Amino acid sequence: MSVACSRATRTSGRTVTEQFHAFDARHPHVYPALERMAARRFAVGATRISLEDLFEDLRRQLPYGVPGLNNNFTALYARRLIAAHPHWAGAFELRRRRAE
Repeated sequence: MSVACSRATRTSGRTVTEQFHAFDARHPHVYPALERMAARRFAVGATRISLEDLFEDLRRQLPYGVPGLNNNFTALYARRLIAAHPHWAGAFELRRRRAE
């Protein structure tokens, strides 16, 4: 069994990356919101940012939260932010990915 298959969820059979892309397509407002929140934190002098903290703030800011906003997506959103803003790379702690 491949690593990606062993990391698939029991309920959907999809990998975290597949789930992330499906979630991101259904909720295109989430990434820009995270990007704005990160930019605001940098603007006031933050040097380290936790995507988990941004997720919690986002959940509080939206009236009904964001259905399906899974903490397993934090690393994928962090990588997406870094890809768009390479100068932010040092602010996010990333670990090596074990699966796609």
